Amino acid sequence: MTDAPMIGGVRRHWTEIPGGLRRRIEADLGAPVAEAVTQPGGFSPGVAARLLLADGRRAFVKAVGPTPNPDSPDLHRSEARIARLLPADAPVPRLLASYGVDGWVALTFEDIDGHLPAQPWRAHELDLVLAAMTDLAESLTPSTVDVPTYADRHAAAFTGWRTIVADGALADRIDDWSRRHLDTLAELEATWEPLSAGTTLLHADLRADNILLTDDRVVFVDWPWACTGAPWLDLLGMLPSVAMHGGPDPETVFGTHPLSAAAPPEAVTAVLAAAAGFFIGNGILPPPPGLPMIREFQLAQGRVALDWLRVRTGWR
Repeated sequence: MTDAPMIGGVRRHWTEIPGGLRRRIEADLGAPVAEAVTQPGGFSPGVAARLLLADGRRAFVKAVGPTPNPDSPDLHRSEARIARLLPADAPVPRLLASYGVDGWVALTFEDIDGHLPAQPWRAHELDLVLAAMTDLAESLTPSTVDVPTYADRHAAAFTGWRTIVADGALADRIDDWSRRHLDTLAELEATWEPLSAGTTLLHADLRADNILLTDDRVVFVDWPWACTGAPWLDLLGMLPSVAMHGGPDPETVFGTHPLSAAAPPEAVTAVLAAAAGFFIGNGILPPPPGLPMIREFQLAQGRVALDWLRVRTGWR
């Protein structure tokens, strides 16, 4: 799928951060900001910018206020807490500082001189990312970071099929295959939590816009959803977005990837059903405040996840 919705939200500019907070950031960075270049990707209705300082050094800043989406500041707070705890040798940007002022939350990181993977995906870039994901999982097992489990992190969210069963009006908005198998999908979805257990520190939101490619490494950014679970979960979660942006068939990639070698087939199918229910169940809802594009993106991922689930279940 190369005509899929692109990743992105409504970004704000560096100059929209309250003046007092901007001055604090500049003071801590040690020089005024000479240039701020807003970065693409992501859904946060906030600032995400590479900064060029007056003395020639660089940094990255992300910041969000209490409007238009009141939940976004909490995500930045979570990311700040987790970023401080990530291992020093992990392929992630180093957190410089975090701030909370008048409902605004801002984080500064070291600047990574890299670029997002091309969309549609290019085969050689995808190969680099898939190999780096193996190394990432190995280096972060067992986790040394105090974060929720994957099951705890997603318990409320991965109930899409059961929510649709409980609300007959929602069932009218889903496709015929899902409607025919709705009760069975809900039953399968209900089994996923214990099957996701593991000790690997997971990113839990890997997509192209959370990955940077440099000349010599792959860097994984934006960790507010970090949790612990089975090492194959990040791979499973990322593949629907890869396929919808021109990448290969998820079942083929997953089945040949090292991280899937020890993945119980029933566990993979159950978590995939839960993820598909999350994407479909949210994709048919109105968009939340300040995130106008997220439902279209979720629905597109859900359709790919459903195609993958049909293959794994064999249901007609």
